[in-house]
Amino acid sequence: MQGNFWKKLKRPIMVLAPMLGVTDAAFRRMLLKYGRPDVFWTEFVSVDGLFSRGRKNLLPYLKFLPAEHPIVAQIFGADPDLFEKAAAMIKDLGFDGIDINMGCPDRDVVKQGAGAALIENYGLAKQIIRATKGGAGKLPVSVKTRIGSSENQTTEWLKILLKEDFAALTVHFRAKDEAFGVPAHWKSVKKIIKLRDRFAPETLVFGNGDVESLTQARHLAKKTGLDGIMIGRAVLENPWFFSQRLPDVRERLDSIIEHTEVFEKVGNPKNFGSLKKYFKRYATGFSGAKDLRDCLMKTKSTNEVRKIVQSFRKTETYIILDSSSVRV
Repeated sequence: MQGNFWKKLKRPIMVLAPMLGVTDAAFRRMLLKYGRPDVFWTEFVSVDGLFSRGRKNLLPYLKFLPAEHPIVAQIFGADPDLFEKAAAMIKDLGFDGIDINMGCPDRDVVKQGAGAALIENYGLAKQIIRATKGGAGKLPVSVKTRIGSSENQTTEWLKILLKEDFAALTVHFRAKDEAFGVPAHWKSVKKIIKLRDRFAPETLVFGNGDVESLTQARHLAKKTGLDGIMIGRAVLENPWFFSQRLPDVRERLDSIIEHTEVFEKVGNPKNFGSLKKYFKRYATGFSGAKDLRDCLMKTKSTNEVRKIVQSFRKTETYIILDSSSVRV
């Protein structure tokens, strides 16, 4: 699907946020079954790592199924030359788009001059966008960022970005140094839309931050004039988010086993323990769920997970206790 696929999508566009340790191949494959977003995103990948000895360890993060189209690969770093080379590689791998991370506030990322550090380095940010576009060819380039190092920086920072004329901009409505405990600043939307309309009318703009349901996402898009919404944590909390379905207990139990088997099948480079954050989401809202979670958190293999879930099925009379645990 090479070319600007964004123009072919019906608005509002609902997209999956790139989340380190979450949006891996196994999780995305499960979303194909539970309810898919309009656009998939990978976890972010270091451009430095892609051209180092650790390359073979990072390439699995860029594997995807044909059914996942359209899918965007997100990359981060601080070297424009490596962004250009990475963009060419991603194009050759068959992705539909390339996204530049200019918003991650993680200390180790910022130390490299990457992620949210670029909010304070306008010159390098522009070089990286231009280099990525050069390597991408006809593949659309997008940027994900924050409102600035502070709210006061929003206009200046986003004006710099929008003048670079790329396909889509996602804005997480928190400042660089604000954690999730601070409510997202959705009041900034109108200002950002005005900037887009003035400097880059063809660029799509997505909002991100504290969206808890698909109904809320659609309402926000309609109310603000955004082209779409990017959802992250709410999808991790509820893998059925995009389908607006309330899964029954049997489906939740099946999903624990299936996700574990898929994780093993795709040759995931992560350790088995990374699965356990999903177990907490699947095993919730029914009687005996806490005991089941406690057992699952001690597992070290797919066989152990399978045996525990199958045993639970035989010994528990389970009912849904809390339907509010799955937001729609």
